[in-house]
Amino acid sequence: MPKKFRRTTQLLENVTIVDAAAEGVAVAKPDDKVVFIPFGAPGDVVDIEVFKKKRNYFEGKIINFKSLSDQRTKPACEHFGMCGGCKWQHLDYQWQLHYKQKQVNDNFERIGKIEYPEINKIIGCTEQFYYRNKLEYTFSNRKWFTDGIPTDLNNPAVASGLGFHLPGMFDRILNINHCHLQSDPSNRIRLAIKEFADNQKYTFYDARNHSGLLRNLLIRNTTLGDLMVIVVVGFEDQCVENDLLPFIAQSFPEITSLMWVVNTKKNDIINDLEIRLFHGKPYITEQMKSPTDQFANLHFNIGPVSFYQTNSIQAERLYKTAFDFADFKGDELVYDLYTGTGTIANYIARYVRKVIGIEYVAEAIEDAEKNSILNKIGNTVFFGGDMVDVLSDIFVETQGKPDVIITDPPRAGMHEKVINQILNIEPEKIVYISCNPATQARDLQLLDSKYRVIAVQPVDMFPQTHHVENVVLLFKRSV
Repeated sequence: MPKKFRRTTQLLENVTIVDAAAEGVAVAKPDDKVVFIPFGAPGDVVDIEVFKKKRNYFEGKIINFKSLSDQRTKPACEHFGMCGGCKWQHLDYQWQLHYKQKQVNDNFERIGKIEYPEINKIIGCTEQFYYRNKLEYTFSNRKWFTDGIPTDLNNPAVASGLGFHLPGMFDRILNINHCHLQSDPSNRIRLAIKEFADNQKYTFYDARNHSGLLRNLLIRNTTLGDLMVIVVVGFEDQCVENDLLPFIAQSFPEITSLMWVVNTKKNDIINDLEIRLFHGKPYITEQMKSPTDQFANLHFNIGPVSFYQTNSIQAERLYKTAFDFADFKGDELVYDLYTGTGTIANYIARYVRKVIGIEYVAEAIEDAEKNSILNKIGNTVFFGGDMVDVLSDIFVETQGKPDVIITDPPRAGMHEKVINQILNIEPEKIVYISCNPATQARDLQLLDSKYRVIAVQPVDMFPQTHHVENVVLLFKRSV
């Protein structure tokens, strides 16, 4: 049985918030008690209502501000405080960067406990809003108003919503008027579809009973101006092809790719479903600058389920950091672990002898191969399968021992067996890209027996949030 939290109510008055932590919460330490509070800023003096107690910390909420921190700024979004997507929007951007860099340092000290050089100054994002190239909205018959008043579920006329899940609520949606994360026409498309669906009296999805026509709306865009819209519905209905999709296509002729999916499952995953093209091309195209002026820019065709870094502009800075850390001489064999759609592999391929990419998602491997062909790159090869199984002694013996390993694992980090195999392979360099400095620090501790950290570079991919990417360069120890 899941462990139950001990619930309590306790008032803490005149408490000074002292830090900003992972998961977007603020930290207070009254009487040496650690209290996590959302939407606070270091320097705030507040009254806190504690509602949850665990062995080593408390959780609470701010019920009164006594004085405001000078690290604060006015949130741009009207939905801030209800929507859980931009938990640091109340912090001035320079302070966001400060605490992201501190997050990397704290994880390396507390979890990694290894020697590492001074961390380079975090690379900030020039675009602090409208930087995302992908957003997914949810239709729901259970909406929640911005002012916190719950929907009257007995009145369907006001119950439907199109937006984001409320934190911790799978069946409640915050209806979004304007999202500051993706550039227009993203907002206009969402609002137009919502208005059309309401007028046509389409049913919105009920997550409790798994019923209703409209389920999800995905919007992807690129810096080249391409635009992909995917409508996910809960069952077959002629009104989708005859009315809804024609309305979208006619209202927004700039859409490059308009698709739809019938999802009758109880989860929202569409990777395993038929994705039907209604209008335009089956993909959109993104461009990425080559790391040097020696070669032309790269292009990547992005399908409906293809992975591509969600911040296109910062992705270039992230990959350029990895490229510079690797310091290729031209004759290297490189393993690109967790290659995804081969973005990094193709990005570096022109500067090395050969790149071998490994990825467990079969569809991603197909995208990686297509993108190599698109960019006329002939020195990449990709393998699909579980990393633990693929990266074997026989694989290395057959494909060759790599001079450099680039690894970009998911948030959970690398499996210990993968780390042990890297230690057996002993490449001269490792470039470790991570979206989770905590699991990265854990993995670096395991690599420490044979590798030393040479450089650390945080990169902010997601302004207004607590998330931070981090790139680490490791050299094999001489003894």
